[in-house]
Amino acid sequence: MAEITYPTPKTDTWLVRDFRFHTGEALPELKLHYTTVGDPKGEPVLILHGTTGSGTNLLNAQFAGELFGPGQPLDASRYFIILPDALGVGKSSKPSDGLRMKFPRYNYDDQIDAQYRLVTEHLGVKRLRLLLGNSMGGMHVWLWAQKYVDMMDIAVPMGALPTEMSGRNWMMRRFIVESIRNDSAWMNGDYTEQPKSAKFAHVYYTIATNGGNHGHHKNAPTRELADQSIARRMSEPFKADANDFIYGWESSRDYNPAPGLERIKATLLAINSADDERNPPEPPLLQREIKRVKNGKALIIPASEQTVGHSTTGNARFWKQAVAALLQEVPHGGG
Repeated sequence: MAEITYPTPKTDTWLVRDFRFHTGEALPELKLHYTTVGDPKGEPVLILHGTTGSGTNLLNAQFAGELFGPGQPLDASRYFIILPDALGVGKSSKPSDGLRMKFPRYNYDDQIDAQYRLVTEHLGVKRLRLLLGNSMGGMHVWLWAQKYVDMMDIAVPMGALPTEMSGRNWMMRRFIVESIRNDSAWMNGDYTEQPKSAKFAHVYYTIATNGGNHGHHKNAPTRELADQSIARRMSEPFKADANDFIYGWESSRDYNPAPGLERIKATLLAINSADDERNPPEPPLLQREIKRVKNGKALIIPASEQTVGHSTTGNARFWKQAVAALLQEVPHGGG
């Protein structure tokens, strides 16, 4: 496991006045929390997290520990690394702050607009050297790259497909949302204690769409060990909020970057794992759609005893050399 040697992260919150959502709704004040690593004078890198996560979730040995230290691909002595908490999660404004189900019904477009404003208006970044995201963050990168086409040299969406939200991925998200809404304790979002269905749905979804076939068999090769794994997961503390969960999973409802793939100017490397349950290599959607991206290519990590399904791309050792090569090869400023 990589030793963590990068500089101490810094956190802050930017208060946005009168933030307007795609629905026409607005918040008089929107909090955007973010973490940075490195000197603001360094080359800007924006990294986006997954659903229900936060920027600080990425400060772990498997991700930051493989990337941000001396001599590593995103050495923080050279790069200024920005890790925002997406609108709706972490310490950014979210339903559980008080509005509950009256919170504006945000989608991915609202989240990336908030990220763009944070980076450009608050941090003064004119162009990113690298935009990288995993899972929901990967979906955000697909949208970013075609909406703000002159904003980055390199775009790396991981654990995501450049096609409409559909199939198992969407159906399983619906199960999370509907299990909470059908819980009598939910009370249309005005509950006095967290509905137990939220935790059950979270554990179910995580097992069903994450971990990989090799990973699950390695950790639970017998029925007894499988039962123990479920019992352990169900006994772990669950601090998430049910309304935040509903908003977070439903925010992907209209995700569809496919119509705008030809607009992407950045050099783009899409990274998925062959055992990703949410974004499987068959049907070959990524392989088909990447041909529409002018400077795009795909890397599919082979399934093995070391991969863990959808979570594979959260481990930088599988792809850090490919990103390092891009940083060496791609000209600055898109030239």
